[in-house]
Amino acid sequence: MSAKLRISDRVALDEAELIEQFVRAPGPGGQNVNKLSSAVQLRFDVIGSPSLPDDVRARLKRLAGRRLTTEGVLIIDAHRHRTQARNREDARERLFELIREASVAPKPRRATKPTLASRRRRVEEKRKRGEVKRARRRSEGD
Repeated sequence: MSAKLRISDRVALDEAELIEQFVRAPGPGGQNVNKLSSAVQLRFDVIGSPSLPDDVRARLKRLAGRRLTTEGVLIIDAHRHRTQARNREDARERLFELIREASVAPKPRRATKPTLASRRRRVEEKRKRGEVKRARRRSEGD
């Protein structure tokens, strides 16, 4: 049995749900860049994961954006660091951060009415603007 990774108070992922693939990193890096596979491609099946509550899954799908495939797999590429271990940590931390963000329900917006003072300021500003425009109209016809 694989270990559980606690991400938030509501979510704990099974280690087996994470699929890591090591690939060659893009960009500069000298001779080693062509020989070593230090970049990490982390895959996590958002749709098929039994660890995610439905509300978190829906928010995670929205947060993932382009990183989510049509099959519902979230792909995170990590190649910031020179070592495989650091890139692996980086990829996991980025995934966990996304899940933590998705775990927080957005605060519902409460409709509020504009205050009397703000309505009066708005009307006064409109009246002044109108006066400026009327003044321009009169001076152009001279």
